[in-house]
Amino acid sequence: MDSDSPKVQERRARDAGIEAVILTTETYPEGIKITERIEVITAECAFGMNIFKDLFAGVRDVVGGRSEAVQKTLRDSRRTALYELKREAHEVGANAVIGIDLDYVELASAGNMILLVASGTAVKVE
Repeated sequence: MDSDSPKVQERRARDAGIEAVILTTETYPEGIKITERIEVITAECAFGMNIFKDLFAGVRDVVGGRSEAVQKTLRDSRRTALYELKREAHEVGANAVIGIDLDYVELASAGNMILLVASGTAVKVE
C-alpha cells in the first residue's frame, strides 16, 4: 500500500514526466517521428561569478590553465537551463525539444553576471 499523499504522488508523476522529455540539438532528429510542433520555448539562467572565482579566473588568464570554479559554474548553469527547458516543454504538453541552442550573454551592467538562454522547439514525438 502506497502511504504517500495524492499531492506527493502527483509531484512524482510530474517530475517523471519532466525527466522523460527528450532534448536534442538536431532540427530533424533521425529515427524520431515528430507528430506535432507546439511552439518555441526558452529557459533563462542568470548567474553571478563571485569575487573569488573572478580573482582565480583572472590569475589563470595571466598564467594560463583552466579555471575549474568557472567551469563548474558554467556546467551547473547549463544543467539548470536544460532542466528548465524540459519543464517548459512538459508544461505545454511536449515530450521533446528539438533544435536546442545555448547562448551565453555577459550582463556588464549587472556586474559580473552571465545569462544563459536555452531555446528550442517543443514537439510531440512518437
